[in-house]
Amino acid sequence: MSVAPKRENYDVVVIGAGPAGLAAAATSAKAGLSTLLLDENIGPGGQVFRAIASTPVTERNQLGADYWVGADLVQSLRASNAEVIHRATVWSLDRNLDIAVSIGGASAFVKAKRVILATGALERPFPIPGWTLPGVMTAGAAQTMLKSSALVPDGRTVIAGQGPLLWLLAAQILRLGGRIDRILDTTERGNYFAALPHAFAFLTSPYFAKGLSMMREVKAKVQVVSGVTELSAAGDGQLASVSYVAGGKRETIAADLLLLHQGVVPNVNLAMAAGIEHRWDDLQLCWSPVLDASGNSSVAGIAIAGDGAGIGGANAAVVRGRIAARAAVEALAPAAAAKLPAMAALRADLAKAERGRLFLDTLFRPAPQFRIPSGDTIVCRCEEVTAKDVLDSVAIGATGPNQLKAYRRTGMGPCQGRLCGLTVTELMAQARGKTPQEIGYYRLRAPVKPITLAELAAVPKSEADVKAVVRG
Repeated sequence: MSVAPKRENYDVVVIGAGPAGLAAAATSAKAGLSTLLLDENIGPGGQVFRAIASTPVTERNQLGADYWVGADLVQSLRASNAEVIHRATVWSLDRNLDIAVSIGGASAFVKAKRVILATGALERPFPIPGWTLPGVMTAGAAQTMLKSSALVPDGRTVIAGQGPLLWLLAAQILRLGGRIDRILDTTERGNYFAALPHAFAFLTSPYFAKGLSMMREVKAKVQVVSGVTELSAAGDGQLASVSYVAGGKRETIAADLLLLHQGVVPNVNLAMAAGIEHRWDDLQLCWSPVLDASGNSSVAGIAIAGDGAGIGGANAAVVRGRIAARAAVEALAPAAAAKLPAMAALRADLAKAERGRLFLDTLFRPAPQFRIPSGDTIVCRCEEVTAKDVLDSVAIGATGPNQLKAYRRTGMGPCQGRLCGLTVTELMAQARGKTPQEIGYYRLRAPVKPITLAELAAVPKSEADVKAVVRG
């Protein structure tokens, strides 16, 4: 693995080494294009295949067969001529396809003819009372610890929320001998009826059998409470209990660890900072980039693949990565594209991988009370801004997330809106009687990840740049 880019110019630069990025980089490199893959983790795999090359969990059935598919993707990448740099944080991408990346405390700059963004997904914010207490984590964070270090909970543990990842994590924790005291399922009852029209596609998809056996496996060992309509965490400086309402009855249970999850959403920060057009997705309740059938965005030369293009799962991400890479090869080296699988075959693979997705999206659409908080519930963790603070700001004239920055500094902390952005958009939309599309999102700019002043100072400067800030 490189420690700095070997050249200044590449045919294709892929950002993110999850399922889509691994597939895209291997495809373009094998077609003979100079390819650079940048990823900020210590090794390949992204979140789905995290620690695939280094996990201490070697008993294959503990993490499941789907996880080990990542090993084949990594092998395919390593067999190609792609240049791969890990622990590389891309903090700027512009319309000229100039990329700034932080590696080992220093910034490097590369230019690409084509960029494929494969930045994946983030967990959706789950703003309930007490969600900032020590002892409350996301399911994704727990899964990272499980995959990277084989760590599982041994204290009183509650998992709350909904979605496929919640059940997968529960199964993995149990297989590794971890403890789960209760699962609180927040899936809305009405969602089951709404999802029915899409049931046939789901029943004939690979998701169905896997999901059913996993839920059976978990329910055989853990008490599952369905129809949870209220949820809160409490404790004095540390989680001590979880309260919930199900079937109109409130219950409080002691807990040392609460794992929250209500789905994932595209990680849009880098794409938005590059000026790529996004639209509010009313089904998945998030911002998704506007793309053509090959993953090309509104900015010429930048394509988006994987869950960053809209949530579709790991199998779909792999195919989207190959589609985006094939489109890049077609544009830059048409003769080489003939050796790759035909685009029509790849699109058929994608349709197969996405089969049943509409059912899952409808069934696991999170309830409003778990997305749009009220009162003293924290919305912006970085700046400790509550739902009431946001509503007070709307009352005195804040019209959208960018104006709110001036009132409350929301979205200006280290997470740069990743943990509060969707909540702020929906909260303000509800308060103002507008759609999330009308309210909009934070205006994102480089650097999209924190970097040092020394790195900024080292950015190449033209004479005009220097004159622009020097007093005459």
